[in-house]
Amino acid sequence: MTYNDFVRKKPQIPQRTGEYFSVDKLAKLAGLNITEQEKVKFRDQFIEILNYLEKLRSLKTEKIEETSQVTNLENVIRKDKAEINNCLSQEEALSNTKSKYNGFFKVKGIFNEE
Repeated sequence: MTYNDFVRKKPQIPQRTGEYFSVDKLAKLAGLNITEQEKVKFRDQFIEILNYLEKLRSLKTEKIEETSQVTNLENVIRKDKAEINNCLSQEEALSNTKSKYNGFFKVKGIFNEE
């Protein structure tokens, strides 16, 4: 297959149902209330992303050296240090939460099966 054939080929919509792919489950994990119209839009966007990932999987990368960046720049960001004047107290941080427990944020478990 040539590059032009590859680019022009319409992506096949993969079967993304059940455990593997669920807009409802993703929305629930993210704490989003989305409409049916948004579900369709997000589903289509996810399918596009997954199709692109499938294309990337087909690339031959065995002889390509791994890299985390390509500029060879080092230490281009500031040191990570707490700025005491800009910190919230524990009470301030927890003041707007829906639920707290023993001074911590309390959230619903995401690893529990439904």
